[in-house]
Amino acid sequence: MNFTLHQLKVFTTIVENKSITKAASELNMTQPAASIQLKNFQDQFDIPLSEIIGRQFYVTDFGKEIHQIAEEILNKTKTIQYKTEAFKGLLSGKLKISVVSTGNYVMPYFLNGFLKKHPKVELVLDVSNKTTVIKDLEKNLVDFSLVTVSPHHLDLEELPIMDNHLVLVASKENTIISQKNKDTSIFNKIPLIFREEGSGTRHTMQLFFKQEKIAPKIMVELTSNEAIKQAVIANIGVSIVSLLSIKNELLQNDLKIIPAKGLPLKSVWKLIYLKKKTLSPVAAAFLEYVALEKENVYHNYFSWIDDIEK
Repeated sequence: MNFTLHQLKVFTTIVENKSITKAASELNMTQPAASIQLKNFQDQFDIPLSEIIGRQFYVTDFGKEIHQIAEEILNKTKTIQYKTEAFKGLLSGKLKISVVSTGNYVMPYFLNGFLKKHPKVELVLDVSNKTTVIKDLEKNLVDFSLVTVSPHHLDLEELPIMDNHLVLVASKENTIISQKNKDTSIFNKIPLIFREEGSGTRHTMQLFFKQEKIAPKIMVELTSNEAIKQAVIANIGVSIVSLLSIKNELLQNDLKIIPAKGLPLKSVWKLIYLKKKTLSPVAAAFLEYVALEKENVYHNYFSWIDDIEK
């Protein structure tokens, strides 16, 4: 058996794309060249790795097993490269992080100093809804995820990095809510704009409502924090949002915080990762950096939260 790392790369890319043409494009190869590499790799085995039915590419069961082994080999070769760079004092490789949408107001400030310190690190940052973020983590597609509510079905390690404060906000044009020190009965009277089911913000809100025996009036359900902010600014309704996400809107006087008993609600932003995952040198270095620098990052970029809440 005499296959090459290049053949392994071509084979895994074809399997992941389920298409020789798409894989060739991703690898900056011609389609015939990719087909030749696949054939040369197939020639190493007496059992078919793939088959074409109609014009559709399929991977055989044997091919799926070889694909898994090929990925492990390619990952090991990357580790060799990263270890070599690290031995020379240069940290390199990919850092893959998935972040829930509101976490986009947090994560860049923890990445800033790390990436400046290690310029050869390549960042892959995906900002999505919580369902997608957890699926990426479960499939081991990322090193870390940033969430406020951890999934219970995964065996995880967690690193808390900072508090998340949720406040009730209304448009500056809203004249219905004007008095301070509202009790929780306010939520029985005002129409609320909610995040989608499954979001960390909604989860924290629902726990609060359940604890306080509140039956809120849900007016609108939106799937992003930005959409909620714009709806509140337009005076469609009020909402409970992360204080982190409305700094500019408060400064511009587009939104106002409405005091109410039990608010702000508090949760914790945390980096989570699979307990059995072997962290790459880059991922391990980032985890160590965040643990050491989280207080400095908060002081440098988020101390304005303390001023608002005084």
